Amino acid sequence: MDPSLPPLIGISTYLEASAHWGVWNLPAALLPAGYHQLVQRSGGLATMLPPDPAAGSAAAVVSRLDAVVISGGPDVEPVRYGADVDPRTGPPARERDAWELALIEAALSSGVPLLGICRGMQLLNVALGGTLHQHLDAHAGPPGVFDQHEVKPVPGTLLNTVLPEPLSVPTFHHQSVDRLGEGLIASAYASDDGTVEAVELPGAEGFVLGVQWHPEAGDDLRVMRALVAAAADRG
Repeated sequence: MDPSLPPLIGISTYLEASAHWGVWNLPAALLPAGYHQLVQRSGGLATMLPPDPAAGSAAAVVSRLDAVVISGGPDVEPVRYGADVDPRTGPPARERDAWELALIEAALSSGVPLLGICRGMQLLNVALGGTLHQHLDAHAGPPGVFDQHEVKPVPGTLLNTVLPEPLSVPTFHHQSVDRLGEGLIASAYASDDGTVEAVELPGAEGFVLGVQWHPEAGDDLRVMRALVAAAADRG
């Protein structure tokens, strides 16, 4: 990392068969603008990481980054954690699952700071051998609308150093962590029902954190600023 430049933060993207803009309706790699804006507002440079099926491409990409964000999105395919498909689970995004799992593996193996957001937290758990609850209620608003609920950080955790008090967060998910992956600990819970709302990896070489909520949909920069700071410290 060039110390004269802000850290370069890569953010994984959706891969959609059809997206509309202007006169076009075409396949597209896309990302809600809140993600790159959150990185920029937190002092980082943002770049998008669309799925790449080439062997070794994830490791090559991560080697050029200062941190990685695995963004929110569709449900993780249950076969990834050895479960049958619940009828309420959404259609698979297999190319994205494979790409983001490879990004997670590359970040963990190289010590590049890693933040998982919503689906990204769930996929981090799956990457380390954990499982997911395929459906729960009361953690999403109507389609396309974020809900709000309170989460409580666990004392003594990395997350608690970043967020020292309970807080209300933007949320939109219907799945959650069930059995924790190897080495992961829960570092926040939902105040109302005890759902795991954050995980971290204390034994990791670098910063590894997942949050179930959507910081890119709110005004609280602390989680992303912590990632950017970790990326800068590593350089």
